[in-house]
Amino acid sequence: QVQLVESGGGLVQAGDSLRLACAVSVRTFSSYAMAWFRQAPGKEREPVASISGSGSSTTYTNSVKGRFTISRDNAKNTVYLQMNSLKFGDTAVYFCAARYGSEFGKYDFWGQGTQVTVSS
Repeated sequence: QVQLVESGGGLVQAGDSLRLACAVSVRTFSSYAMAWFRQAPGKEREPVASISGSGSSTTYTNSVKGRFTISRDNAKNTVYLQMNSLKFGDTAVYFCAARYGSEFGKYDFWGQGTQVTVSS
């Protein structure tokens, strides 16, 4: 079973930065693609960024390109989301997710989420 635990959320002002982390309990972490999703109040969950198992390939939703960076440390079984120039519209619960193999497709394993609140 793959277990994911997010951390790093909080309340910040617009323009500030936050770094989220997701610790993953699995034997072969590098075999899993990882992603960050978010869900704002009253909205559907949306993908934010994804990264391949090796870390060589990343994708971002348009609204965060140039502001957010996804990365991973396979020695620590951890994936990160560095969020810079935060906007009020980034307020959401952020979830990390994992899937075996390619970063494209349905994600099977999910964390419990961490709240990010950006005040304007």
